[in-house]
Amino acid sequence: MTKPKSPEHDFQFDYSKYLSRKEIFYQCFLNEEFFSAKRNDLSFAEKIRQKRLETLQKIDHSEMNFRSREFLKGIILADRTEMDAETVKDFNRSGLVHFLAISGTHIVVIFGMFYFLMMRFSSVGLKKYAIVISLLFIWIFAVFIGFGNSVVRSCIMISVYFIYVLLQRKPDLLHSLALSTFIILIIDTQQIFDVGFQLSFLAVLGIYWLNQPILKLLPRQDNFVKKIIFNTISISISAQLATLPLVLYYFHQFSLISIVANFFIVPFSEVIIIFSFLMTALIGFNLNFNWIDVVYDFTIRALLEVIHWFADFDILFFENIPLNLAEVFALFAVVYFLRFALISFKVKTFSNLVLVFGMFFILRIGFNVLEGQKEEVLVHYYKKEAVISIKLGTKALFLMNESENNAKIKQYILNPYISNRRIKKVEIKKYPPLAESVKINNKVYKLKSY
Repeated sequence: MTKPKSPEHDFQFDYSKYLSRKEIFYQCFLNEEFFSAKRNDLSFAEKIRQKRLETLQKIDHSEMNFRSREFLKGIILADRTEMDAETVKDFNRSGLVHFLAISGTHIVVIFGMFYFLMMRFSSVGLKKYAIVISLLFIWIFAVFIGFGNSVVRSCIMISVYFIYVLLQRKPDLLHSLALSTFIILIIDTQQIFDVGFQLSFLAVLGIYWLNQPILKLLPRQDNFVKKIIFNTISISISAQLATLPLVLYYFHQFSLISIVANFFIVPFSEVIIIFSFLMTALIGFNLNFNWIDVVYDFTIRALLEVIHWFADFDILFFENIPLNLAEVFALFAVVYFLRFALISFKVKTFSNLVLVFGMFFILRIGFNVLEGQKEEVLVHYYKKEAVISIKLGTKALFLMNESENNAKIKQYILNPYISNRRIKKVEIKKYPPLAESVKINNKVYKLKSY
């Protein structure tokens, strides 16, 4: 049993703080295998989780392709534990990871599906009951997939919004968002530090702030198909623009191809989610129709191939993008003034937008100059391996050993250091396997963590 330690350097992710916010203070590691016995005294919540596990196992035994099975488990049952690294990488590099994660889009689609079915087979006078039953279904779905944070947030937000409708009050998105935030933070105050919490609420604010101005710039929506496609595109762009500053701040990467990929993939996301939900229900109730399995497998394999094609545009993928909090707020100012420039492109609105853009670039140049004047030598440890970084202005030399952990070292040490220190040129050299220390500028640095 060990207590997670805080990182040695400021640019590293503080995993111990992340765990403590989830009230996890110790970790246990078992060297030998462990055994489990079947229990008969399961609680109601445990029985629901058991049903979810059984459904996952049924999907595993279906005749679909492995990648299609893992996609289905991820998009509906929020289980990505066995998804291959290549597929996850494709979603990340194409900017479509939001499509894979259970989010507000999924909950809205599932709510809309139940609401449509309820209204289809009942009278208009029963609209209130249709809303209540549809809300009940999405909460049952949330319980079934394990009450994930993003799912609960989405369920609370949509429930608050439709409570306004049931009370015959004019629905107000900002009021609904504020009340949802208040409820979530009352339940768990630590949620305010959760990246998913911040991004989900920023996405909704972005849709509120930019959707209509962007929609008016798109071609006229004079039929149902155009309305669906262009509304989906405008909502996607609005959410991406609003969340971009935080995405760059937390993940330091961005793909220009994501804009094009979202144009093509997002309009069909509702169909994919509904189809996946139907497949999960059929498999869960042991209703096997081979031709549906074949159609779904073909559809998902084609979808994954398209996403892989988008992800292969390496020239449009940028990583290790430096961004600090001051620059984040400057970018938020750009998003704020962008609305006025889109609504009315006048000299005043355009000049305000140019002004905040200019402020952002002045800040960025200033931070680049300050960081470019610093020099330092640091020792970073990953498990038993040591990495030494030698920074000279905007150049960095990394001394490291050849090992199977190099990919992890790059992910957890090199990339965070490069983005935090605004490094422009990187060089990596290997030190001998048996070396125990390195001498730099008459100072000795040990290569063994313990």
